[in-house]
Amino acid sequence: MHKYDFRRFLHVRNAYAGSISPSGKQVAFLYDVTGVPQVWITSIDGQWPDQVTYFEERVSGVKFSPDGSRLVFIMDAGGNERHGIHGVLLDGYVHEPIQPEPNVIHLWGDWSPDGRRIAYTSNKRDPRFFDVYIKSLDGGDPIMVLQDDGTNSVPAWSPDARHLIVSRSETNLDNNIYLLDLESGDRKLLSQHEGEALFVSPHFIGSDRLIVASNKDREFVGVAEIDLNDGDFRYLIETDWDVDSLTVSKDGSKIVYALNEDGYSRLYIWQDGHIRALEYIPSGVLAQQLELSDDGSTLILSMYSPSLNLNVWAVDVSSDRCWQVTYAGRAGIPDDVFAEPRLIRYRSFDGLEIPAFLYLPPDREPPLPVVVHVHGGPESQARPIFNASIQYLVHHGFAVLAPNVRGSTGYGKSYTHLDDVYLRMNSVADLKAAADWLVESGIAQEDKIAIMGGSYGGFMVLSAITTYPDVWAAAVDIVGIANFVTFLENTGPWRRKLREAEYGSLENDREFLESISPINHVDRISCPLLVVHGTNDPRVPVGEAEQIVDSLRARGTDVEYIRFEDEGHGVVKLPNRIYYTEQVVRFLDKHIGS
Repeated sequence: MHKYDFRRFLHVRNAYAGSISPSGKQVAFLYDVTGVPQVWITSIDGQWPDQVTYFEERVSGVKFSPDGSRLVFIMDAGGNERHGIHGVLLDGYVHEPIQPEPNVIHLWGDWSPDGRRIAYTSNKRDPRFFDVYIKSLDGGDPIMVLQDDGTNSVPAWSPDARHLIVSRSETNLDNNIYLLDLESGDRKLLSQHEGEALFVSPHFIGSDRLIVASNKDREFVGVAEIDLNDGDFRYLIETDWDVDSLTVSKDGSKIVYALNEDGYSRLYIWQDGHIRALEYIPSGVLAQQLELSDDGSTLILSMYSPSLNLNVWAVDVSSDRCWQVTYAGRAGIPDDVFAEPRLIRYRSFDGLEIPAFLYLPPDREPPLPVVVHVHGGPESQARPIFNASIQYLVHHGFAVLAPNVRGSTGYGKSYTHLDDVYLRMNSVADLKAAADWLVESGIAQEDKIAIMGGSYGGFMVLSAITTYPDVWAAAVDIVGIANFVTFLENTGPWRRKLREAEYGSLENDREFLESISPINHVDRISCPLLVVHGTNDPRVPVGEAEQIVDSLRARGTDVEYIRFEDEGHGVVKLPNRIYYTEQVVRFLDKHIGS
């Protein structure tokens, strides 16, 4: 097999976040061919696309207006996540800043039915909270229609333009939805529940019904109907896997949804009480919410798999005919170069089975040097997606194991809560069990196991090498948490409440948080460490990296540090990704060898 340079893998492009025009004839999407995602547009049959925006900063989302005359998109600067709302007129692709405000976070909501107004939330009044605003595109200042000391979003505007659905997050796994009357300002609770429950992806059916994905009183997320008059809640679809995306035709006759089945997305359509699978969709993972055309005939989705890069696809829902709308380049790399993982399960210290995806280089025999790749979140999941870094590591000769340790989503409420607060270190023990399984199964060389992860996964890396220092030969920490106390003190104020629900609070759990913070155990680190962070990170401030690096350097421990001045929570810009990947591969080659 020919060996490809890592730059080739990083030049595999991605097209995603498709939005279908009201006519059903055009699709707007994001495409990273210029190095950062920008807005492009093409016909539904996938003709050569036009570039619509030309910025040096990333665009994070795009949506057609109801009349099809313009697009709205959101964009931040340098990865700071202070997204502004922008528009572009499709006649001449004229840019119109709608609500930029560079020091404020705006969360896109929805268009009014006539396309003359937008609804969104913003933390302009107080950085900790997101109030609800409406702004007319005919001019004038935005109007605050709801002031609330909480984290709010506005996922839907009613067809009669009288109401908004307001979602208020209590934790990352628990929210409430309200019907906001725009005339009176009254809020009606639609999600009465006890304990924890999610109510997401709401879709109006006329003015008296709402379709929503929920796990109220259930272990897994299903599809439910809420009567907006009497509040009656009933499930239409109940399964033993989570519904993680859904869309509904305007007349309510069709519900298209995706199930997260052991990490893979499986699509189904509910019509008049009957369910059938959409059989001809490529196997993989959805990367966006599903979207139906106004007439309910065409489905738009973004799909990828380990061997299939991210592209926008369309489906004729009556015939299940499926076709590719975008053709993001694959850098000329043949299909058989990309590795498909094997889903395995291993037992942890207490007998709990941990699912994981194992990638093996096809041209090498075990035992191998292995990289344990830990996902962030922690309310997240390693899924079989196209990941250029993982693919290159495997191509380069490493095996990669991506575990879904306890606390991951996708396996029900109970599994997700197995790492809460004082159970935190049990998930770290799952990483030790992963290394043990790799050795016992003959896959790994015992002295050549590295660990790598970003965000919360970065904390897991640092915690693994301080708790089980003899297991790891090298470690890569990307935008990770080193000190839970300083992290909670310095993270964006709008995030602290939601994070404390998972990690514990400074008020009640400070002593415990100090006891598990890797910064307080750096004397136990014995393996080489590479730390990567962005200066503009609003989630895990760059001070987390500075602490761990300074402390290790003061002790003379082997640590390398890459700091990007123009990045935030992760590495997005192509030149930075190339440099960062080159350094990671060099580091791993040096310490565990490929």
